[in-house]
Amino acid sequence: MEAPAFEDIDPGDDCDCPACGRGPLSRPAVSRGRPGPPAGRVLAVVASTAAATGAALGAAPAAAAAPHTAPRTPDRPAVPAEDEPGTPQGGTAPLHGPAGAPARPATGVKTPPTTRAEIIRRAKVWVAAQVPYSMGAYWSDGYRQDCSGFVSMAWGLPGNEWTGSLGQFGVRIGKGDLQPGDILLFHNPANPQKGSHVVIFGGWTDYTRTSYVAYEQTPPATRRRTTPYVYWSHSGQYVPYRYKGVTAGTAGAEAGAGGGQAAYPGRSFFGPGADNAYVTRLGQMLAARGGASFYRSGPGPRWGDADRRATEAFQRAQGWRGENADGVPGPRTWSLLVSGGGRDIASAATGTPDPSPAPGAPAFPGKAMFRPGADNAHVTQLGRRLVEKGFGTHYTSGPGPRWGEADRRNVEAFQRAQGWRGGAADGYPGPETWRRLFL
Repeated sequence: MEAPAFEDIDPGDDCDCPACGRGPLSRPAVSRGRPGPPAGRVLAVVASTAAATGAALGAAPAAAAAPHTAPRTPDRPAVPAEDEPGTPQGGTAPLHGPAGAPARPATGVKTPPTTRAEIIRRAKVWVAAQVPYSMGAYWSDGYRQDCSGFVSMAWGLPGNEWTGSLGQFGVRIGKGDLQPGDILLFHNPANPQKGSHVVIFGGWTDYTRTSYVAYEQTPPATRRRTTPYVYWSHSGQYVPYRYKGVTAGTAGAEAGAGGGQAAYPGRSFFGPGADNAYVTRLGQMLAARGGASFYRSGPGPRWGDADRRATEAFQRAQGWRGENADGVPGPRTWSLLVSGGGRDIASAATGTPDPSPAPGAPAFPGKAMFRPGADNAHVTQLGRRLVEKGFGTHYTSGPGPRWGEADRRNVEAFQRAQGWRGGAADGYPGPETWRRLFL
């Protein structure tokens, strides 16, 4: 009986249990894409008899049978293969049409316009299709199925490039400038087929910037994986690049490398439950504009009350009120932050009065006036207004100048009556709570 063929495949996630951590799993090979055996695929023949299996595999069955002893941790980098990626690549080549026939060669260095969102969308198409790695085969879209062909496809280049030529389509940037759709490129000029590799940057996994989401074409197929910065191997030799043709105009896009501004991704990227790279970037921009005191840690990708309060402070610093200062960034807020325009946030810790309170409302004295241990006339003023508005049910006496739990619970009841939840209804008055109380 003819023995079946198997191909080596990386674990489906980043599990670091003993079974998955010792090496690739095996499963029947699946042929996708154009005909022809892709280069670089490692095949192992499994013997059909028990004796032959034991001799050929040795201790492998024991490893395969080892139980999972570690939890699934999809955000943790997987154990890398030895000296990853070790993926040879083809040279520059035109796009290929039906049946792998060369299309009209591209001339000159052309950078067709695209957006960050489109770059990532194209990358995800190959990930979903699990395009097999090959330096000699071309996928149905005409791009070569190796690492540089993958980037050529995602960037929408007119031809298939290689690591030695991709740099001319982009400009070098720093680590702090990396945004989704940029690349991390290592070209080894001494031996291009030893270590040379390129990946697409998909965004930081958290505020520490020690790992990121990488989209890459590497054996056995296209993958999206959490990766330590800069890469598993040759880390000091990777260079960040930004595609020259990146334009604004679509969610997640950014202007070209000339220092343009990031496009507003949309309101759905912010607010309770949001967890993405745009929240991190928002926090970093707010911190740079005077909002650092709102953050006890981070900023990070998970939306929190610190993000809302810092955003609100920035909006109110522009003189905005009501719905224009709701603590969630809109296009105007985002544009001012990324361009460096507008006015900075006044210190939140000093209790600096709001320079331009809403008509008819007394100036907000600052959040420091309403904290445990506070004892001042503003607490009395707040309590009396809460009673007037029908939110004084938790007072058994007073209100008075010393801040207490009754004050906090009454403020919380008022905030929840505004439809606020979570950190937005913590019982401590901010500028918007104050403004609404005194309307």
